[in-house]
Amino acid sequence: MQEGVQNSVFRDKALLDPDTVIDEDRIVGRDQQLDDIITYLRPILQGNRPPNMLLYGPSGTGKSLIINAVCEQVADLATAQELRFGVVQINCQTIKSHDRAVYRLVENAAAEAGVDAKIPESGISTDQKLRRFYELLSKYFDSVIIILDEVDLLVGRQRDPNDEPAYSKLLYQLSRASQLGRIEGDISVAALTNDPRFMENLDGRAESSFNPQDVVFPDYDANQLQAILDRRRDAYHDDVLEDGIIPLSSAFAAQDHGDARKAIDLFRKAGELADRQGEDSVREAHVRDAQREAERDRTLTQMQGLSTQKKLSLYATAIVPVYSKRNLSAVPSTVAFRVYQYIADLLDADQKSRDSYLRYMTEAETYNFVTSEKRGRGYGSGVHKEYTFVDDPEVVAETLQTDIRLEVIEENDDLIRSVVNAQIDDFFEGS
Repeated sequence: MQEGVQNSVFRDKALLDPDTVIDEDRIVGRDQQLDDIITYLRPILQGNRPPNMLLYGPSGTGKSLIINAVCEQVADLATAQELRFGVVQINCQTIKSHDRAVYRLVENAAAEAGVDAKIPESGISTDQKLRRFYELLSKYFDSVIIILDEVDLLVGRQRDPNDEPAYSKLLYQLSRASQLGRIEGDISVAALTNDPRFMENLDGRAESSFNPQDVVFPDYDANQLQAILDRRRDAYHDDVLEDGIIPLSSAFAAQDHGDARKAIDLFRKAGELADRQGEDSVREAHVRDAQREAERDRTLTQMQGLSTQKKLSLYATAIVPVYSKRNLSAVPSTVAFRVYQYIADLLDADQKSRDSYLRYMTEAETYNFVTSEKRGRGYGSGVHKEYTFVDDPEVVAETLQTDIRLEVIEENDDLIRSVVNAQIDDFFEGS
């Protein structure tokens, strides 16, 4: 490396961007899906219209990766045959309305054609924007595939539960464009969604005109995730990855529903931590620290909307296994509620009833912070709930403690620790 340039463990960090379009030989565990999409898009090269497609499966299972890789391959072959093939893609996650979606399609079609959109974002009707979109497709392309990523999130402003969602209207318009003579070339739509019941929410007309070929993307297993990361290990310099880095990153992601995006993110963040610490190798400790950071970020995002009482209930429950001298795999609700009472009193907050505490923790289950199970304490002793944290309870506790309303807790840490263990001892001695 040049003198003065800081060393890095990375050789080509872009390979660890989940949105990077990669070569086909780096794709793992998706042979059937790859073959299906190649088959569906092959008619483009024969001058025919390909079918519409619905790609569905959980996040991080390769939907965007595969469709983009195949489209890039088709584009190269089409260019060699002097066919004008275009790919117009939008991610619907941040698009709030049908009108905005149409304008985004115009922008991206113009960019694909290398020309100006020539229409304003506001001040004209959606129909005018749609006409400009069709005009661009007709003038600059023989065949176009429109990719609507996370299409189920394009709901629009539904004033009534029975209103047609925006994605239903858009799919109807796009899939009917060729039949109605709105464009001169061929148009195909690929809709990507996490919802396997997506078609059930379509208006009858949209369902009939869209009529897609289904391509299903199941979760990756740990072995597939490991192979995915192994094919991207050249993102790092030789000999900087210690043994066990790839299996550990894969195992963490496999626990989180087999999400390849999360596996790649974790693999990259471990390297970023090594760089930040000025180290010349990536170790398992970096992976574990990266996992904790990811859990903390996710937990913080989920917790932002919680009320003070819900945060107190969750915090009191989380510190039980963290402070316990015993090896607790699950937290008895009886212990956690008494700790909650003490914390509330310490903070001079309203002390809610046991029923309220249990209700708050039931809500914590819906946020996937904890799972619960009912346990009996023996004859005549009744039943109590036990909570198990989905993520590391220490991460949950640390994240909550950053809340300004819980800052006084640090000043009383030793006292709280003794209260937790006294309540645990009392619980088990009384069992």
